[in-house]
Amino acid sequence: MDTKTSTYHLTHHHHHIHQQTKKQTSAAAVIVRSRPVQFAQTLARVFRIGRKEKISKKAANKIAAAKSSTAAFHHQSQQQIVVMTPPPTMQTATPPAPSTQATQTSPVVQVNGGGQSLTANMLPVTKRNPRDYIFGKVIGEGSYSTVYLAKDIHTNREHAIKVCEKQQIIREKKREQVRREKDALNILSNSGSSFFVKLYCTFQDAERLYFVMSYAKNGDLLPYINKVGSFDAACTRFYSGEILRALEHLHDLNIMHRDLKPENILLDHNMHIKVADFGCSKILEQPDAVEKPILNENNPRQRSNSFVGTAQYVSPELLTEKTISPSSDLWALGCIIYQMIAGLPPFRSRSEYMLFKKILNLDYVYPDGFNADAKDLVQKLLVLDPNERLGTKDDQRYTSIRSHPFYNGLDFDTLHLTNPPPIYPYLPGNSESQELRSQYRVPDNLEPGLDDKQLTRLLGLDGQSSSTTTPASVPRPRKRSGILHMNDEEKQHQLDQQKCNSKWHGLVEGNLIVKQGLVDKRKGLFARRRMLMLTMGPHLYYADPASMTLKGEIPWSPQLRVEPKNFRIFFVHTPNRTYYLEDPEGFALEWCKAIEEMRVNTYGVAPTTCT
Repeated sequence: MDTKTSTYHLTHHHHHIHQQTKKQTSAAAVIVRSRPVQFAQTLARVFRIGRKEKISKKAANKIAAAKSSTAAFHHQSQQQIVVMTPPPTMQTATPPAPSTQATQTSPVVQVNGGGQSLTANMLPVTKRNPRDYIFGKVIGEGSYSTVYLAKDIHTNREHAIKVCEKQQIIREKKREQVRREKDALNILSNSGSSFFVKLYCTFQDAERLYFVMSYAKNGDLLPYINKVGSFDAACTRFYSGEILRALEHLHDLNIMHRDLKPENILLDHNMHIKVADFGCSKILEQPDAVEKPILNENNPRQRSNSFVGTAQYVSPELLTEKTISPSSDLWALGCIIYQMIAGLPPFRSRSEYMLFKKILNLDYVYPDGFNADAKDLVQKLLVLDPNERLGTKDDQRYTSIRSHPFYNGLDFDTLHLTNPPPIYPYLPGNSESQELRSQYRVPDNLEPGLDDKQLTRLLGLDGQSSSTTTPASVPRPRKRSGILHMNDEEKQHQLDQQKCNSKWHGLVEGNLIVKQGLVDKRKGLFARRRMLMLTMGPHLYYADPASMTLKGEIPWSPQLRVEPKNFRIFFVHTPNRTYYLEDPEGFALEWCKAIEEMRVNTYGVAPTTCT
């Protein structure tokens, strides 16, 4: 009886609990149905908690596996251990020195040459950012980029950092150009050649892209050509030989530069070349790649708005619908050799369209005095058919160009170890005059700069002459002649007479003309007739006598020097350029005397005419 009673009570109790649970479940269902948002949030939290638990389990398994493999590694003391350098990456600066603030990439340790690899100290790869560099002066500017001279705060090494504005890249549709440059520099930086700028790393922020490259201390080749007018045969042979070496290496890697010009040939601290600017380059994966034509012979007015390269150095096959090849760079090499010797590119025109027509028609001339061997070499490079240019049929290197008579005696394989020849002012010989070389040299024993101390020396106020050819002494007063010894009243009278009688008065900005005369102003092998005018101030103006327009002015400074070469030819040396002037009447010595007298009386220095 007691057993039945207990069973009855137990069954009744379970039934009661079941009824209460059913009611609570129904109530919960009502609450859930009335609050769907809270239910969804609760469900999401449950899923997140579950995901974290799974991740934690995976992480724990990885840590356990790493510990076990590390323990096994330490017990294998007799196994061979090989330390491998991590592959070059575009996210790290290579090769920066270690720093207390910068985290370095951990070396990779490989056991028995295979299987798994693990890092020695598990440190992450460090990405560079602008705060790793001190940005100095601007050393170059492009359509969408600016190049700065910068210093690495970890190594104190100077770099050229090209900074590209992202918005400008997108606006000008230059994304492909930036990608090409990065790819080409990546290949060349790891190729082992010294004739190219090296890309150390790239990084970016929200607004800009940064290319950290090697710094070429002596700038590009063009200012040197402009300064001295033209290179002599030794300079042309050396620098064109280094460019040829660079092209051989470039084309062996199946890369075309397509914008080779003096502005893209940089000079390092030893005056060896560094080819730069690969934004127009092309990596030849498909040898039969075809570019769209720029100039349509059937309708010459219709052409694309842009082209690859620079107009004066672009090859004819890039202007028409033909297969492109590395031969386009050989065309540019021919143009550069011509410019080194003549002082100007072979194809020149004020109109881009007319310039392209001249290129397609091979419309250029060799000025009087052009080196004969160089002329033959240029003629064999500037050929319309790219397959017929010298060097295109060579199997290995450009042996046919190397063996040309212009390069006789040049050891191409040791150029990078050879001291470059000095670049001095030079005037090639022609049918009317012999070859002329400047004897003027800037002394090496003087301190650089133009601070107060240097100005005191240049002005002769320190008791020493600024002359480089005369022993230091207190400058003696020199007797002045002509207009220079006039008083202010006499000068004003002369100026009034000049206003009434001289047609050149309007071109000299109201200054009194001391001496004037027609000269041939030469740039390389090219000459233009100009009216040269020495005025008070002092100023040296030159104007076009045919159009009566002012063409320019030779800048004055205490460093200006004149150097007579004969009765007709004289040089005017300025810090940035040497001017070649020829007086057809044979009064070169009088010009030198007048200019030097003006310099002496203006700056109070001793006379130092170069001889």
